[in-house]
Amino acid sequence: MRSTPVSAAPRRGRRTALAAAGLVAALTLTATACGGSEDEADTKPGGGTSQAADADGTGGGEGGLAAGLADRLKEQGIDVDKWKDGGWKNWDEDKWLSEAKDFVNPVIEGLWQPDRMKSAKEADKTVTTKDAAADQGATDPEPAPVEAVAEKKPYHENAAPVGKVFFDSPEGSMVCSGTVIKDVNHPGKSNLVWTAGHCVHAGGSGGWYRNIAFVPSYNDYGKSEAELANATATEMAPYGTWWADWASTSNQWIQGGSESGGDGAAYDYSVLHVKPEQGSKSLEETVGAALEVDFSAPSATEVSSMGAWGYPAAAPYNGLEMFKCVDRPGRLSLSPSLPTMYRIGCTMTGGSSGGGWFRVVDGETKLVSNTSIGPLENTWLAGPQLGLAAEALYQDMSKTYGGQ
Repeated sequence: MRSTPVSAAPRRGRRTALAAAGLVAALTLTATACGGSEDEADTKPGGGTSQAADADGTGGGEGGLAAGLADRLKEQGIDVDKWKDGGWKNWDEDKWLSEAKDFVNPVIEGLWQPDRMKSAKEADKTVTTKDAAADQGATDPEPAPVEAVAEKKPYHENAAPVGKVFFDSPEGSMVCSGTVIKDVNHPGKSNLVWTAGHCVHAGGSGGWYRNIAFVPSYNDYGKSEAELANATATEMAPYGTWWADWASTSNQWIQGGSESGGDGAAYDYSVLHVKPEQGSKSLEETVGAALEVDFSAPSATEVSSMGAWGYPAAAPYNGLEMFKCVDRPGRLSLSPSLPTMYRIGCTMTGGSSGGGWFRVVDGETKLVSNTSIGPLENTWLAGPQLGLAAEALYQDMSKTYGGQ
């Protein structure tokens, strides 16, 4: 997997209607020369939805979910005040909540300061080339490496929906990448972020990560570490810090995900519902952009070009800049019993995990996958197909929590 320990954050930039258009134009330069078609492919249904609320215990849920976070934490044997004062650092097996219904993520205001963001590491998930070659399903030859290209700055004008996901794990503060996506049931006011399952949950051997937050257009002007020595929160996080108060990932990831992807890799995706640490506007209104998710799961053989965006943080990158790779996708099957994944050549490293994969459909850029796994050699990336299972998870999140 391509997640990584936390790095630098973005600075506040102006909202612009061109934000999404910039991303479209960037991808269109490569993708419009050859058209792609939409082949539908089914995946196994199944998803796990979780929730959290404000640290003061307000907020609520539907479908029998607890009304207040304070009561919910108490049910789990957790004291809210102790949690906010550092109790969240207790990763004892009996305290590391794992089931879909167990997710809690109380806001700890001011926790993600610039220095803490910059010090976070990649939550790296890798699969060796040997492991990948052992599959028995539909796998194309390994792609040639594609050198990652730095995104144009400022990011809010060229790739506004893209940002960084920060979280705490037993190994310390970590970082992934994520994308602001449209909420079909709340047009223009989405609070949804797409990322990888392994950026929110450890899989079969662990539980939910903690203090999960999203920072859109992180380090908006791509400043160097030296330039960010005394960076303000506004410079690092131009649109603020957004805490996940609800989270969903697939049951397949929760049950079968592992450090090397495992049986959950083909279902390694997640949807977050976020709320601002400060303010009341929706994420989409604040950022000025969001992308539609393409759940048609087109066959890699029918798509001429896909692009992956993210913030690679493992060497030779440092997590402070946004990069992208564009390539013709191939197929990767880790097991004949699992859905085939997309694979493209790309040199991005850990920290790019969860970053969106985009393609152009009828002139519109849509999210079609996310970065999940890659080889130790950092020559390619693979991401899951988003079919019926992913759409069901997304719809449940949108209908149940989207309006909150």
